[in-house]
Amino acid sequence: MANREELAVIRGARAGRAESQLALGRLYLFGSAGLPRSLPTALHWLDRAAQQGCAEAWELIGNHIPLDLARHSPHPVTLWYERAYDNGLTRAGLVYAQLVLGTRDKRPAALQRSKALRALEEAAHAGFPEAQWLLAREHGVAPEPQASQPQAAASAPVPAAPAPAPNAAAGRRWLREAADNGLEPAQFAQLEQDWESGDRAAYLARALPLARALAGSEAAQGRAAARLAPDEVLLLSRCARLVAANAAAHDVGPAELQRFWELAATEQDRHAQLALGLWCARMRIDGKRIPGGSGAANFKKAVRWLTQAGEQGLAEAWYALSRIYIKPEFSQRNVVEAQKYLEQAAGMGYRDAQLECGNAAWRARRENENNDVRALFWLQQAARQGCPKASVAVRKIAPRPPDAWKGLAGLLAGRDLSAHPLLAARLELALAFGLSRAEALLLDVCSADRGHCLVIDIRASYGRSRRRLVLIETVQERQLLDRVRLLFEGIDCSPGGTEGNYRQRLYRLRSLLPEDVDTDYSLAA
Repeated sequence: MANREELAVIRGARAGRAESQLALGRLYLFGSAGLPRSLPTALHWLDRAAQQGCAEAWELIGNHIPLDLARHSPHPVTLWYERAYDNGLTRAGLVYAQLVLGTRDKRPAALQRSKALRALEEAAHAGFPEAQWLLAREHGVAPEPQASQPQAAASAPVPAAPAPAPNAAAGRRWLREAADNGLEPAQFAQLEQDWESGDRAAYLARALPLARALAGSEAAQGRAAARLAPDEVLLLSRCARLVAANAAAHDVGPAELQRFWELAATEQDRHAQLALGLWCARMRIDGKRIPGGSGAANFKKAVRWLTQAGEQGLAEAWYALSRIYIKPEFSQRNVVEAQKYLEQAAGMGYRDAQLECGNAAWRARRENENNDVRALFWLQQAARQGCPKASVAVRKIAPRPPDAWKGLAGLLAGRDLSAHPLLAARLELALAFGLSRAEALLLDVCSADRGHCLVIDIRASYGRSRRRLVLIETVQERQLLDRVRLLFEGIDCSPGGTEGNYRQRLYRLRSLLPEDVDTDYSLAA
């Protein structure tokens, strides 16, 4: 409860006396025996005293009123911070710069922005990490905060200051200093830069102490504590990945590394879930046991973590699950489940899974003749990702003979076959895909096209032939096939159909190409 002296000050302040408003603001700013400390109330009275020209009032505002309170003040107080900065108060200059540069609905005037940047530089040199962080942001190195929705201005716009050219080197220097001074946003921004630049050693040197602090605080507070921020989860996951590559070099024990994985995995980091699942299974992604690994595998926990990682789009997790389900020591061994997860990983683009799917389909081609088409599909996908084994297998499954129809290109040179569009299309396919004469004349184009390859199978009409696959390798080949398919849609391509039997087709060919009289030729294997 206020004493007599304080009550007199309150009456004087309410009466409008500047000295009483200053005294009352100071009482609420620092607190007294009769009046509690209240920064909003202190700002109210100091603002009223400053409006009457009291220099000490704006100096107290500049030195003691924080940025958040100034931003939410019902009356503009930027002027008082500016005057306090003019009187030599560096901290007031920092808040002034934050108020001016943090306005997102309109850009400050040129002189105001220039002054704010100068105040920011002075505060940064004085060691204020917030100023260093803001300077890094102004130079385009630190991420910008999300801007609020622009509002329509009814009054005349303030002249906008031209944005200065970013100085990346200066921005990186200020970012490092802010991070070294312990400012958390700057630390995470610096870590992100180290990661993107590929400097893993610098990243780990900064990240490991932070990760240990996070793990220690979470261990002390228990899992009932507030959830980790996304930046913190990413820090734990990346740090654990780097440490796992060489834990001994960084003096990190298995228990501490597992703690990093568990914290990040619990917060739904998929890479941590994958690593934790593999650690529980005591194996690598390909299913082989970790060299020198100790302890029994816990496949139940491994399946749970790997399933969560796979559901978040990590193909490696599905591949690792497929390896678990074919392990003899796994009590729930299931070859069908293993194949399902393997194909799921392959469908998501995992190269090793694609190679294995292709090899498995090729081995099972005697069970189902069309398995060679599936095998070629998966092997082609793996080959496109640079798998040498897949490239060799593709050439083995779908070789393309160089001269299945010798001299065809020379025979067609200068010929006008527009009067026979179906035959012309077949000859074009023969040139593009290395088809023999019989294959070109008898191929059912629509049924042969499997998207990634052509199934050349004319055995029902031409007993000397063999079923084979031809890979569609280029965009031009795909476009040609699409055009020819459109031409043959609705046409009966079987012998005796629209184009007649093989003899009739051969007779038509010889009438157009009389030079091609050799009927004794061999088909490519």
